[in-house]
Amino acid sequence: MKRAIYFVLAAFLAAVPAGAQSLSLSTVVIDPGHGGTDPGAVSRDGKSYEKSFTLDISKRLSEKIKAECPGVKVLLTRDRDKAVALNDRAVIANKAGADLFISVHINASPKTTPNGYSVHVLGQSSKKNRDLFAYNMDVCKRENSVILLEDDYSTTYQGFDPSDPESFIFMQLMQNSHLEQSLSFAQYVADALSGGPVKANRGIWQDPFLVLWKTAMPAVLVELGFISNPTDLAALRNEADRDKLASRLCSAFKKYKESYDKSMELDVEVVQNDEPVREVAAVEYGIQIFAGSKKLSPKDKAFMGYTPRILPAGKVYKYIISVTPSQEEAKSKLTSVKKKYPDAFLVKIEGEKVNAVR
Repeated sequence: MKRAIYFVLAAFLAAVPAGAQSLSLSTVVIDPGHGGTDPGAVSRDGKSYEKSFTLDISKRLSEKIKAECPGVKVLLTRDRDKAVALNDRAVIANKAGADLFISVHINASPKTTPNGYSVHVLGQSSKKNRDLFAYNMDVCKRENSVILLEDDYSTTYQGFDPSDPESFIFMQLMQNSHLEQSLSFAQYVADALSGGPVKANRGIWQDPFLVLWKTAMPAVLVELGFISNPTDLAALRNEADRDKLASRLCSAFKKYKESYDKSMELDVEVVQNDEPVREVAAVEYGIQIFAGSKKLSPKDKAFMGYTPRILPAGKVYKYIISVTPSQEEAKSKLTSVKKKYPDAFLVKIEGEKVNAVR
């Protein structure tokens, strides 16, 4: 298994594009879960399929974003009822240089009582004192098991076994790079869906979903209700309610885009003598290698010999290396750093404020 994990990590590092981060959110990829020979979850009466609901809602979301955010390029991983490998879904997003990946799914349970929506980002179980797989392992196994329908999946996924918790260990090494922004969008989604056609809010979770693993950008997976629950199913079968769900997701996207674009602004102003003036502050530059919800020791092996500067940002910590007053000096080190951290990017540091630099 350790050998398999090593090769999967190597494949990931080779696949991630080395392009600089955009200063505004310009491309989003929407991923309708399942499709073709993979129906996803099926209603108890056998008349409704997850793949149909996810495609319909995703297409509606795509059209709404195009109409309300005309400067944003919107791509779908599938626009009809066809099978798309989990690996290919990430490849589509990575090749497009997407700034955000939204995977749309419908939940299911052996019981009829569970209901509501939930939002997931890549990572460990969100519950303290639980192991990585204790809480949502059944959901993760169901969503990840579609790789078994793919030809030669053992070669494509280098021995990944969707039923084996050990297969998920390597995912922990990948979760930090875009965690901060993924969690930010997840919160906008959870807030926007509140009060909508699917009533219950099941919260935001960090879980090892394979479809999120290879995406080289902020990514979320949203479960829009339970197909196994009669009330949720009634909403999903209703065209007007599906349109409302798409509208609420679009609202979340617009709020996230506004926040994302604003965070890319590098100018800082203060008011002095009733006149706005540019703030005079010590400015440094560095390379952000990842962000995470856990504060690691500077000597942690994850830093591969680098000594990071650790800066808090809300509920996450940003890890920055090669800090220097010279932008050119920091930039000159970026290429070598990317060999170890493909998602690394140049940042400007003013006090504890950190912004990406093109």
